[in-house]
Amino acid sequence: MQRAAASLASSRSAAAWACSSTSRHAIASCSATARRDAVVPLRIRGQQQVPLHSMSLSLLSRRRPARTAKAAAAGAELAPASHEVAAGGGIAGTVQLGAMIVAWYLLNIYFNIYNKQVLQVLPLPLPYTITAFQLAFGSLVIFFMWATKLHPVPKLSAAQLAKIAPLAAGHMLGTVFTNMSLGKVAVSFTHTVKASEPFFTVLLSAFFLGEVPSPLVLGSLVPIVGGVALASLTEVSFNWVGFWSAMASNLLNQTRNVLSKRLLGGEEEEFMDDINLFSVITVLSFLLSLPLMIFAEGVSFSPAFLQSTGLNLQELCVRAALAGLCFHGYQKLSYMILARVSPVTHSVANCVKRVVVIVSSVLFFRTPISPVNALGTGAALAGVYLYSRLKKTKPKSS
Repeated sequence: MQRAAASLASSRSAAAWACSSTSRHAIASCSATARRDAVVPLRIRGQQQVPLHSMSLSLLSRRRPARTAKAAAAGAELAPASHEVAAGGGIAGTVQLGAMIVAWYLLNIYFNIYNKQVLQVLPLPLPYTITAFQLAFGSLVIFFMWATKLHPVPKLSAAQLAKIAPLAAGHMLGTVFTNMSLGKVAVSFTHTVKASEPFFTVLLSAFFLGEVPSPLVLGSLVPIVGGVALASLTEVSFNWVGFWSAMASNLLNQTRNVLSKRLLGGEEEEFMDDINLFSVITVLSFLLSLPLMIFAEGVSFSPAFLQSTGLNLQELCVRAALAGLCFHGYQKLSYMILARVSPVTHSVANCVKRVVVIVSSVLFFRTPISPVNALGTGAALAGVYLYSRLKKTKPKSS
């Protein structure tokens, strides 16, 4: 009996030692695996390799609980710094960002040139048709991107579509009014009027979001409004339809931007990257533009009608296609740049882009411009730059 008890105790000790040894090995193995997994880079947008610990929380939002509105607001305050760090990841990252900004500017310049040439030669103003064509071209590029798996297809819910639909409507109507303005006045004047966007941003943010601007921000609106007024009074190609169309485009675009904070910044924010968000907005905008095009211009616009006017149909379609390509390209690049830098940096770059577009259009179309007109345009653009810098240094609410 004593030998049996000793044998039983010995076997139990051996089993306990084996279990503890196995546990230690398992823990060590898991620890080693965890250490290996912690440094494995993950591929995200742009095929850049980013370690797991440096990924933003938005990329993990599919597997984590939705943030509260307060946490989202706190994250928004930290976003500019994190975006700037991501954008400045060494010389390669800086060069890539610089190339994207240059391409953004060039595509915007060529879009305005080709689009203006098409709008000038048309016998009738067809802003709805031109808008639908541009959005259709972008939609084809998007479907090709999804079909060839160059970018993953988004999984949309009915709730997401309901949130994005108003943004798409504003995007589509803003494009319609921009084309309407470009068909009536010079490209430089349209972009001078569109430089008054900060005025509508402040107004709409106060109305919809309850954001009260600081006195300095309000002061920066004075040169913007005064410069646009001065440029309008001395503009050779001034036209009331062109002026109010550009103003309507400002109102719609800024309403879209302000409402996007209200509609997409809730407690149950769902993940969607910048490219897919822009893609969904473009496709929905095209679908919304079709009924307007058919109702307003569909009866009169046809290849037979264009041929009866003596226009070169082939050349017209080529320029319209190039305008559509540039339109889709520069807007997609704008979204991609915004994902890499802070909103204030993007706003400053957009201000510089407007200067480049105005100067290039004046040189290409040889638009007559007086010194007073140039002064008004310069004052408006300087006000936009000042507004951007003041928004960056605004006091944070406690």
